[in-house]
Amino acid sequence: MNKVFDSHFHIIDPRFPLVADSGFLPQEFSCAHYQARAKQLNIVGGAVVSGSFQAFDQTYLAAALQTLGPSFVGVTQLPASTTDAEILELHQAGVRALRFNLRRGGSASVEELELLARRVYETADWHVELYVDSRELAELFDRLVGLPAVSVDHLGLSRSGFPLLIQLVERGVYVKVSGFGRIDFDPRQALDDLASVNADALLFGSDLPSTRARRPFRNQDLDLVVEVLGSEIAEKVLYRNAVSLYRPRNIP
Repeated sequence: MNKVFDSHFHIIDPRFPLVADSGFLPQEFSCAHYQARAKQLNIVGGAVVSGSFQAFDQTYLAAALQTLGPSFVGVTQLPASTTDAEILELHQAGVRALRFNLRRGGSASVEELELLARRVYETADWHVELYVDSRELAELFDRLVGLPAVSVDHLGLSRSGFPLLIQLVERGVYVKVSGFGRIDFDPRQALDDLASVNADALLFGSDLPSTRARRPFRNQDLDLVVEVLGSEIAEKVLYRNAVSLYRPRNIP
């Protein structure tokens, strides 16, 4: 079985603050819940991604990283007022990226994207991650290709914006091979097209527990990645690319 670094999943721990997003509050999905699923998938590390319902709270993330261990990292949301010292403190706790949730909110705004993205990169060598519909990428294109390091969640979500996503990958932007239950197209052709452009830019993510997706992640989604890409490229997409980008503390 392929070794997996899960570049996108959420931990939902009701012991810590949760913010209703358009009236939605997610069900609990604890570290224990995640670890039970991870055993089925040969997941050896991953990235805990802050959701809109967690806004700028860091307490849940610190607790999750402590529980999951040093092969896991965090992707957080921060206000523009965050100091460099606070960024470095989060880095020491295992955070490695900053998320902009342009689809559902809870993060800094798109107006703050460029300045904040450059600051976290210069301070802690973090990249930025965008939850955005690819149909909206045209107005962001020049800004994104000028940033040091960027990834886009869930294959960009929309078929109609996919050509723009391909252009971004050609310019060095990463794409998460995740959220198959969220997209409006067949992931098979998308995977083949993206890998033919730049297989080093693809990062597998389970998207567990798949809050608000039309269907949740299923184990066969991982099998599909291997089937479409073949074992050599799949090894990059499932493990090596993400380890290189996220730099977890105990995976060389």
